Amino acid sequence: QVQLVESGGGLVQPGGSLRLSCAASGSIFSINTMGWYRQAPGEQRELVAAITSGGTTKYADSVKGRFTISRDNAKNAVYLQMDSMKPEDTAVYYCNANVNSSHYYYSGDYWGRGTAVTVSS
Repeated sequence: QVQLVESGGGLVQPGGSLRLSCAASGSIFSINTMGWYRQAPGEQRELVAAITSGGTTKYADSVKGRFTISRDNAKNAVYLQMDSMKPEDTAVYYCNANVNSSHYYYSGDYWGRGTAVTVSS
């Protein structure tokens, strides 16, 4: 069993910043890629940023240069620093992790419940 818990969402003005955190817990041997997705009202869920266990990152074009993803492997945590935020960043942000189980020879994707981010003046 693996659980992901996000935090850090809230209301911010355009141009402002937020930092999202996600901590994984449970039957974890190791975590492969971790990432952040978001889903705006009426839209499909989209990848925002992802980071491998080795630190390789990728970003959606819409956030490149504004958002930074990082992770702490010792804490099984991933972070998303969001700067220069725009109204179009408004969405529910979800943490994702591909986890290698500590009890079975199994790897699978897990999702957090999401944290709401609103960018508005």
